[in-house]
Amino acid sequence: MTATNPIDALLAEKGVLLADGATGTNLFAMGLEAGEAPELLNETAPQTIASLHQNFVDAGADIILTNSFGGTRHRLKLHHAQDRVVELNRKAAEIACSVADKAGRKVIVAGSVGPTGELLQPLGALTYEDAVNAFAEQIEGLKAGGAEVAWIETMSAPEEIRAAAEAAIRVGLPYTYTGSFDTAGRTMMGLLPKDIHGVVDGLAERPLGVGANCGVGASDILASLLDMSAAKPEATIIVKGNCGIPEFRGAEIHYSGTPELMADYVRLAVDAGAKIVGGCCGTSFAHLAAMRKALDAHKKSARPTVETIVERIGPALERLASHRLDATAYWRPARGPFAGLDVRHESATPVADGDAAGSLSSPAYTVVDVRGGWTELRAGSFRLSPSAGITNLFGVDYNTSVVVNAASGRYYEPGPGRTVYASIQVRLGGD
Repeated sequence: MTATNPIDALLAEKGVLLADGATGTNLFAMGLEAGEAPELLNETAPQTIASLHQNFVDAGADIILTNSFGGTRHRLKLHHAQDRVVELNRKAAEIACSVADKAGRKVIVAGSVGPTGELLQPLGALTYEDAVNAFAEQIEGLKAGGAEVAWIETMSAPEEIRAAAEAAIRVGLPYTYTGSFDTAGRTMMGLLPKDIHGVVDGLAERPLGVGANCGVGASDILASLLDMSAAKPEATIIVKGNCGIPEFRGAEIHYSGTPELMADYVRLAVDAGAKIVGGCCGTSFAHLAAMRKALDAHKKSARPTVETIVERIGPALERLASHRLDATAYWRPARGPFAGLDVRHESATPVADGDAAGSLSSPAYTVVDVRGGWTELRAGSFRLSPSAGITNLFGVDYNTSVVVNAASGRYYEPGPGRTVYASIQVRLGGD
């Protein structure tokens, strides 16, 4: 290997490892404002980041992720910090290491590496080599600060995963990677869970682990886990699922997952073949403590079916194809050939393929395909006005983390007193 393998060493001791919970959600609760870059807190509020890590260690985490998800120059340029990549990432790792070093037990510090936010050629302008260089710059900083692993996460494009992995190998840091799968059971760029293992085939070093994070809810990520573990049962598979489904209560976002639900999620994940289990959006310190307790008490049992998962922790998202939506929609800024359409579901009644599927502030749009893949809307059939209140409500970095993705043709139907937002991807320039 390019370096020592801390994950295998700790797995040999403990069998299954607990990774930490949400960074963004918990930082918002600790004072981060919408639109702010969490990475800048490594300089301006290091004590806040240290407290975040300490709370996760106190809850029982074996692995903590550095506060560096958006730490490439492409993300930091949005905050005029593109010339401070190495410095900000080094500080992120140093803060995490300072907490891990005094834990009194082994805690792995993993350097969080998120997407660049750019599309690679030919869909976008970013070349593969430029992506490798950007990731290498970030990982150099993480390594300098003491990170033991490059934790490549929330990825959609296989080429971007590969670029980040190649960068880690160049820098000399072992790596893991996880994709973000939606309700259609694939990433935004079409990668299937069963194919996650082969993304870096041919590179000089293999990953220490692969898997899934973020996406939608716990049931969906466990369904992806079943596919990943069936494809390669011997793999070290990571799952870091969201804490239920996001819900609006007034102007605030809350997640539906209780500590009890996340505890059962851990048991099911272990039974389904995961070796590293953690939480993503909405996973608080209390959730993680319940997950630790469940993991310590659990003895691996029979491999669950999807039906078992649904029975124990709730359904995966229902199909949009069987509903008609009354909705208010808002544009998100376009990225490459795609723009985003955020849809606020107020009520639902049956709808069939090809029906008008929304009551908007303009003529209703036409659903071309609600059965899977991209939900494509006929260009020119509607016109919507931007709304800053919804486009930046969760922060640019966390769109797929915190909204229900209806691009697959599925959505989560609101219950009494509950409002759920969904994200529909719109292919620009269609017929």
